[in-house]
Amino acid sequence: MIRYLALAAALAGLATAVPAQTSAQWDYQGKYGPLSWGKLDPAYRACSQGLAQSPIDIHGAHRNKALQPIAFHYISGGVTLKNTGRTIQVLVHPGSYIVAGGVRYNLESYDFHRPAEHAINGRLADMDIQFMHRSADGRLAILAVQLTESRDAPNAMMSALWEHLPQTVGSSEQITEMINAGGLLPADRGYWTYMGSLSTPPCTEGVRWFVMEQPVTISTDQLLTFRRLYKMNSRPLQDPHDRLIEGNE
Repeated sequence: MIRYLALAAALAGLATAVPAQTSAQWDYQGKYGPLSWGKLDPAYRACSQGLAQSPIDIHGAHRNKALQPIAFHYISGGVTLKNTGRTIQVLVHPGSYIVAGGVRYNLESYDFHRPAEHAINGRLADMDIQFMHRSADGRLAILAVQLTESRDAPNAMMSALWEHLPQTVGSSEQITEMINAGGLLPADRGYWTYMGSLSTPPCTEGVRWFVMEQPVTISTDQLLTFRRLYKMNSRPLQDPHDRLIEGNE
């Protein structure tokens, strides 16, 4: 009996030492690209079968005067930039949040896509930033800001981040200076909103999207700096399936 218990304990220890299985590999191009996402893993089924997928073309929005402005409560602090192999992700310290539709969503991270994922009246911006938020009960809200190329002075907040871009996949860089995500928002806070999904596997639906109407400019050099790392990291537009798109202004 003692030997049996010892063996069982040893096997249990071995089981906990074996890493958990990771999700299936995916990418933005090739055989692991968006057209194949739904076939790569049963957990990704929504990518091909979902009826409320993102991104979409924002057009024909209904103006809803009852929609309240988004209240931004972003605080300054150090951040960590991570090269995920698919994008540059900025991880923030807890404390920043928005209030939208009476719900508080805490800011967790933001990342960059080239070109922008959502189209505005059929046109894609040069890049976008997507801010990931989560409510206390687990609801997701993503706020997208369009980035357009300008030959004028570089975007100051982007300069602070771009100085620390991790160059290799899996690497990260910490910024100890005070960074405030609010510096990446447009002056005009008008937005469009609709219900969609994560734009990456597993393409989970039930995500509230807020797409800012006014873009933010970045310099040509800043755009090229990101392009050297990621030439293209955006999901193609998805069928809106007659979903309601509303604007607050």
